[in-house]
Amino acid sequence: MLSHFQYRPLYEHDRLPGWSLSFYYQGQLYHAVYHQDGQIEWVDHSPPASSIHDISSQIHELMLFHVYE
Repeated sequence: MLSHFQYRPLYEHDRLPGWSLSFYYQGQLYHAVYHQDGQIEWVDHSPPASSIHDISSQIHELMLFHVYE
């Protein structure tokens, strides 16, 4: 499960879509960019390959709830 999930627009005036994300997963801090088409671009390092699908699903749900609702 993700904890301390935070997001903010990539661009100052919110005209161009894209969000900067940060969260903890299993005690490790991760940063990513969430693009309008749902693509997640990992910054610095990505989570373990075995967890990517689960983490991506959680991120999509959180973004739908917070941004697109």
